[in-house]
Amino acid sequence: MAASSTPNPDRRSERARQAILDAALELCGEQSYAGLTMEGIAKRAGVGKQTIYRWWPSKAAILLEALEERGRSTLDFPDTGNLEADLRTQMTQVAQAFLSPTFAAYSKGLIAAAQSDPAIAQAVVTSIIQPRVTLCIERLQKAQQAGEIRPDLDLADVVELLYAPLYYRLLLHTRPVSPTQVDTILSLVLAGVSSDKQP
Repeated sequence: MAASSTPNPDRRSERARQAILDAALELCGEQSYAGLTMEGIAKRAGVGKQTIYRWWPSKAAILLEALEERGRSTLDFPDTGNLEADLRTQMTQVAQAFLSPTFAAYSKGLIAAAQSDPAIAQAVVTSIIQPRVTLCIERLQKAQQAGEIRPDLDLADVVELLYAPLYYRLLLHTRPVSPTQVDTILSLVLAGVSSDKQP
């Protein structure tokens, strides 16, 4: 029996969705978030504006979905039994993501917009930040239970100590974010939180 020549609407829709996500990331990387428009995204993606509005209520929603999909590797938090190695693996993935042109939409777009839009700020925390914080805390809890790090620590504080330096460079451009920065962060933070440093 000959294969049907009828187009698959699901496949066509997925192609359009990916084209829209790619267009939003590209345009936000090329210009400011303020200059990003639904019309511009539609034109770059080669779709009608009504197609975009059928799936997303705003340009922020498009960028969030795009970044969630493109950033899935940073949700892979290993647990090899070696805390330092596991943190290095995950944090290096984050640093490499920050270096990617794709993620210019994160710093130039969503984080910038979040400063004046509480709804975007909450969406960024809920969709991007909190899932990664939760995974890191779970890994730190295992290290705490194993006696590797101090039992008196607030693990949310440790997460901030680990990742804040990456965000500092990303947002303020003091120096480039780099995988070698991860080694420095880990050396300093783990020296302070290890169980043999307990007061």
